[in-house]
Amino acid sequence: MHNASIVSIVDDDESVRLATASLIRSLGWCVKIYASAEAFLRSPEFEQTACVVCDIQMPGMTGLEMQAQLVASGNRLPIIFVTAFPSDAARRRANENGAYFFLHKPVDAAEFTRCLQSILGSEQTQ
Repeated sequence: MHNASIVSIVDDDESVRLATASLIRSLGWCVKIYASAEAFLRSPEFEQTACVVCDIQMPGMTGLEMQAQLVASGNRLPIIFVTAFPSDAARRRANENGAYFFLHKPVDAAEFTRCLQSILGSEQTQ
């Protein structure tokens, strides 16, 4: 596993969380999953997160609202947004606040892997 490189998945869809977590673990990274933005923001692993994979549309706080809260507090965590409902407005807002990638569901595993590797690096510890 990578040292202190937790990838946090924030998505209200359990099947998406589990499938994404499985892929990320297969690449050698530690994964934590959260059903909501609120749960992620109050988690003890928040400070150890190296990258966030986040849905845009969720009940309660949306992914974009979570990103805005992070930016307002001075935290610029790398975020990969994934959404089943892409829109130009959402993409623009995400990009304005520093999103690294904006992917459409279902996400292509190879493309997703390239995104993660560009953020976290491709070397894995054995």
